[in-house]
Order: sequence, then C-alpha cells, then structure tokens
Amino acid sequence: MKHTSPSRRVVVTGSECTGKTALTASLAQYFDCPSSPEGARLYVEQHNRPLTVDDVNPIASLQAELEEVAIRKARGLVIHDTDLVSTLVYAHHYYGTSPAWITRTASERAADLYLLCDIDLPWVSDGLQRDSGLAEQRRQIHEKFVEAMTRSGLRWTLIRGLGEKRLEQAVRAIKALA
Repeated sequence: MKHTSPSRRVVVTGSECTGKTALTASLAQYFDCPSSPEGARLYVEQHNRPLTVDDVNPIASLQAELEEVAIRKARGLVIHDTDLVSTLVYAHHYYGTSPAWITRTASERAADLYLLCDIDLPWVSDGLQRDSGLAEQRRQIHEKFVEAMTRSGLRWTLIRGLGEKRLEQAVRAIKALA
C-alpha cells in the first residue's frame, strides 16, 4: 500500500557513512522543499549508549513522527533522511527480528522513490555508528538494503560518486518522477 500524502516522497537511504544526511540537505535546498532527519541518529544522540532490541520500537516511532512533520510542510515534494525500511534492515541485521507493526507500517508508508547511497564513499566515523566501517561489513549491509527494497517492490535507484556527481544523479532521479 502506498502512502496517502499528496506530495511526492523521496527517501535517501543506505548503510552508515554513505552521505545520506548531506545528500538529503542538498536535495531539500535544491528543490526548496522540507526534509526530515534520521530518527535513529537523533535517538542515539539523545541516549548516548549502545542500542538494544528494546530501542527498535521507539526509533521507529520517532522516525515516523519526524517524517510526518516534514510531510505536513510539503507543497509537492518532501525528502526523508531514511525511513522505516532502514529501521527494518538494521533491526534484522542486529537483532534478527523486528516488530510486525514496523513491517506493516513501512509497507503502508512506502515512498515514491528511494535513493540508495552506495558504499563508495570513504568511511568517516562520527562516533555514532554501530558498525566499524570494515569493507565486508559495509557490503553486507548494502546488500541487505538492496534485498529489502527489491523484495518489497520499491522504486529505487543507486546513487554513487563523489560530491556534485551524487547530487546530480539524485536530482535527475527525482525529476524523472514527474
């Protein structure tokens, strides 16, 4: 089931340290539209401790709330720095499970387009990551994103390259939605 927002929704997604937050900000500025931050990042900053399976529900709830704030401001397009698909990928990766409501809600709120940031950027630790940046670990998480989006039938495109090249690819993909 598709979301019910009248605005086009685009999600910038992918594994850690792939430039999602920077790309989200650049796209929101380029298109002069609202954006929502990554709920998991804010949650980790607020709690400043290792995450557990008990954190999955509050992270998912926060993510949905942040998206709704941006959706209410939208006049045609909204950009999200991750969504519940990301929450699902990480819940399954770290804990082997996720609450059924998150799976259901992720399907109901599926965006119009997912921009999957490739792992071709160098790993830069910002102190919040759960992963260590090992090449094999990054590849595994990236593949889990590809599998989740493909299995769910989501429209997605791979965004790669450095700097402006990433932004240009993302802008072209969003313009192709129209």
